[in-house]
Amino acid sequence: MKNFLFITSFGFIALLLMFSCTNTRSIAIEEGWELLGERKVNFLRDKDDIPVTSRNEFTALRFKVEDRDIRLSYLKIYFRNGDVLQPAVDEIINSNQNSKVIELAREGKPIDKIEFKYRTTGGSVLNGRANVLVFGKKYYPGGY
Repeated sequence: MKNFLFITSFGFIALLLMFSCTNTRSIAIEEGWELLGERKVNFLRDKDDIPVTSRNEFTALRFKVEDRDIRLSYLKIYFRNGDVLQPAVDEIINSNQNSKVIELAREGKPIDKIEFKYRTTGGSVLNGRANVLVFGKKYYPGGY
């Protein structure tokens, strides 16, 4: 009986620890926008691609930066029809702020992937890296 109580107590504590250690968060997404992907940003120059799996068409993009400031120095957007848009960017986006909106096409275009170069600015590795979320503004043919 004593062993049974010990094993049951140990199992309960292990289960409690397992559920308390899960990392969940919710992201509030503004109506009309869709989360296309997210990445952690290194302190040195970092280059990432975000493949876009959504079948929607988009009229604009923007980035939301979490935890640390970043410097965005390069952006290239590949569309499914083969077109490429490479807007001139060189901006610092502060933590917990959105970038300026990058207009794509008034009639909306399906995106294949987004390529960008950036780095976390300020602080040190001990303070953690920035997290970047990429949002696309969905195209609604009948208006929105």
